[in-house]
Amino acid sequence: MEEGRKIIAENRKARFNYTITETIECGIELQGTEVKSVKSGNISFPDSFALIENNEVFLQNLHISEYSFSSIFNHDPDRKKKLLLHRDEIKRLKRKVDEKGVTLVPLDFYLKKGLVKVTLGLCKGKKLFDKRADIKDRDVKRDMEREFRNRLDG
Repeated sequence: MEEGRKIIAENRKARFNYTITETIECGIELQGTEVKSVKSGNISFPDSFALIENNEVFLQNLHISEYSFSSIFNHDPDRKKKLLLHRDEIKRLKRKVDEKGVTLVPLDFYLKKGLVKVTLGLCKGKKLFDKRADIKDRDVKRDMEREFRNRLDG
């Protein structure tokens, strides 16, 4: 883990349901109480994805719960959140997303030097047999490690 990086939330389902070809770090534009809510971990994004509209990247289906200690001036929990990327990165992502079956999925949210960051993954959906193969590989690896430990112990 990098120094100065604290993971807030991680999307484990994305790593199971998608093949991740590339990752990119980007900032996220948040309103006042959203920052405190994210820092306290009140975030949910199992079905979220990113869209490119008018050369801007927006995160859809990201739910940031209202901050419980705020006044009546709270944020809308389900609004589109703008992601902060350089223009060249957006153009490159747009070219790749235009391919069939490629989507942008948030993999994790973390704090870096006090700022909220998102790791976006360029993903392709896995088929059922791909998921089964991953499960089988994980089981075989676990069995090999167990066997190795047993031989070391005695």
